[in-house]
Amino acid sequence: MVRLGLPSLSSGINVPTALEVGLDAMFLSRHTRRSYLLAMIGTLALAGSFAERARTADRMRRIGVLGNTSESAEDLRQALRELGWIEGQNITIEWRWAAGNLDHLPELAAELIRLPVDLIITMTHRVALVAKQTTTTIPIVFTRVNDPVGVGLVPSLARPGSNVTGVSLQGLDLIGLRLQLLQEAVPRFARVAYLTDPTEPYSPRYLLEVQAAAKRLGLTQVLSLEVRAAEEFASAFAELARERPDGLLLEPNSVNLAYRNRIADFILGQRLPAIYGERRFMGAKGLMSYGPNLSDHFRDAAGYVDKILKGAKPSDLPVEQPTRFELVINLRTARELGLTIPPSLLARASEIIE
Repeated sequence: MVRLGLPSLSSGINVPTALEVGLDAMFLSRHTRRSYLLAMIGTLALAGSFAERARTADRMRRIGVLGNTSESAEDLRQALRELGWIEGQNITIEWRWAAGNLDHLPELAAELIRLPVDLIITMTHRVALVAKQTTTTIPIVFTRVNDPVGVGLVPSLARPGSNVTGVSLQGLDLIGLRLQLLQEAVPRFARVAYLTDPTEPYSPRYLLEVQAAAKRLGLTQVLSLEVRAAEEFASAFAELARERPDGLLLEPNSVNLAYRNRIADFILGQRLPAIYGERRFMGAKGLMSYGPNLSDHFRDAAGYVDKILKGAKPSDLPVEQPTRFELVINLRTARELGLTIPPSLLARASEIIE
């Protein structure tokens, strides 16, 4: 009884029993026995490799999410679900929110690393910078970041070069487009106010672009108003009331987002048209917004998560830039401001609020 064929892999791996091996060995030459033994060892190693791959593919992955507030949590969860990463089935998500206390972020990042997690998703550049300072080995996918090169997250968009990559939210070119849209909506638009937080690392570059865009569009004045915290809105509002600009451009920063309803209430009372950087900045009372589609933004971020969990390196994944933008116009607010939005502008709107 001589069995020289290798075990078949087409319908599972069949390993000979010790008895069969012993009986075969009685009828085989020393050279043949040695070859057969090596083949059997290779088969067992291959079986172990297949089993390990199966365990790796099937094991529960742990993702850390680090941010300031949880308002985008469901968008991110849905984007991951669309790619087959379902919380409680093949991923566990560890949510960590600073809830307005950004000084708490380093401790929250350290918690995620101690667990440990397979990957960290961050929201906003300040959060991403804390995560980057906390780990150089765990992959980090950033979201909702303006100017990732300028804030120091990556050396270049094309070559992130480390454990950090992700999705850029805003570009400098959008500033000129927003000013142009506001100019189209407002008759005799010559003077614009710009509400900015100078502590943001991208703020100086954004202000320079506002001034350059205003010059290209023939505007006569840019009034820069600095607001770093809630208590500084009073003086900024007083200057707006005193100067009476023709329109207001808001920097897409965390202070303006957090107090968007307060801003909207004031500028409506002053009958001051404003354009925002994102749909969520508008709240219920904003006039216009122009910026990236956030659903696309989180789908792109989930795509990075999917690739990294399947073996890709963050350093090999260029930073994504937004490709689809939405113009939202609130006609109810336009009527309160006494504005008639031109049909040509309405025709380009992605959403019109009646």
